[in-house]
Amino acid sequence: MEYLCLFREEKYAEFQRRIIPGEKIIGVRMQRLRQTAKQIAKGDWRRFLDEAREDTMEEAMVEGLVTGYAEMPYEESLRRTAAFVPKIRSWAVCDSCTSTLTFLKKNKERSFRFVERYFSAEGEFAVRFAVTASMDFFISEGYLGRLFSNYDGIKHDGYYAKMAVAWAISMCFLKFPERTLKYLHSSRLDDWTYNKALQKIIESRCVSNETRQSIRLMKRKVKR
Repeated sequence: MEYLCLFREEKYAEFQRRIIPGEKIIGVRMQRLRQTAKQIAKGDWRRFLDEAREDTMEEAMVEGLVTGYAEMPYEESLRRTAAFVPKIRSWAVCDSCTSTLTFLKKNKERSFRFVERYFSAEGEFAVRFAVTASMDFFISEGYLGRLFSNYDGIKHDGYYAKMAVAWAISMCFLKFPERTLKYLHSSRLDDWTYNKALQKIIESRCVSNETRQSIRLMKRKVKR
């Protein structure tokens, strides 16, 4: 904490507090947090993780990044990630740290089963972790159907969980447009998440104007 405070920027902290609710923020830029985590990962990272505290967003961020950067056996990566997930309190920590968990590319089926259990978690950001990890590491021909099935099964009503699902579906569309369209036509998504997924697809620069128009016609009318 004391070390991170050396790099705090109050104006940056004020900006982050406006877009990241629910976190105690000291205002350290992401580049510095990544540099710090990489340095720790080269040293006694096990001691750091065993003694880590999450009093601020930045401390939690470094802990998650070290979990991803440190070289450790696969089983230990699973165990330490499982210990970290309940500590996620914001979309910023979730998204930044999940992308570094590249060990999930190994032992693909085991990794997917590990991620899959969080789709039905009680915590909003545990669910977001599952969706974000699925988007980062499992959007592929072999897993697409299972992703759609899991997205349909998510019941959490939290904004950040539902937004992650919409974002993930838009990414699925960019890679597998035909299969994703087929899924959308028969999905069990709630109206808000479904329409938000369409919006994310429409907003993509990789989608043609013709496709945007056809996607707009798929929007569900929501009764007020």
